Amino acid sequence: MQWRNGTTLPSRFPSLAGFYETMLPIVATFVRIIVGIMFLVHVSAKFKAGPAAVAANIMAKNGIEPALMWAYIIMFLESVGGVCLIIGLFTRFVAAALAIEMLIALLFAHLAKGYAASAGGYEYVLLI
Repeated sequence: MQWRNGTTLPSRFPSLAGFYETMLPIVATFVRIIVGIMFLVHVSAKFKAGPAAVAANIMAKNGIEPALMWAYIIMFLESVGGVCLIIGLFTRFVAAALAIEMLIALLFAHLAKGYAASAGGYEYVLLI
């Protein structure tokens, strides 16, 4: 199976190489749409709370200043980025920006709380 850049993917089941090659674009599109939906769900709670609450409860508590400005930036990035992923617009740029945002969220807000998402840990952030 060949990727876009010409490299091949080794397979444990060479007889399925044709199936993998056929399904790769479909699966990649499906994953992109699901991740976009996950970002929209992730940011919906921030919109319900409002930017001021996000700034006070998340940004300022974790030492990210100016908190209100970053709250607006993050809410914009997650909402517009999620929509762009779903419709397939600027996907590489948006995915890179969202990955950097999630890395910062993991390091500043979730890492100290452990792995479990139920305790505010980085499980969900690491997934997306």
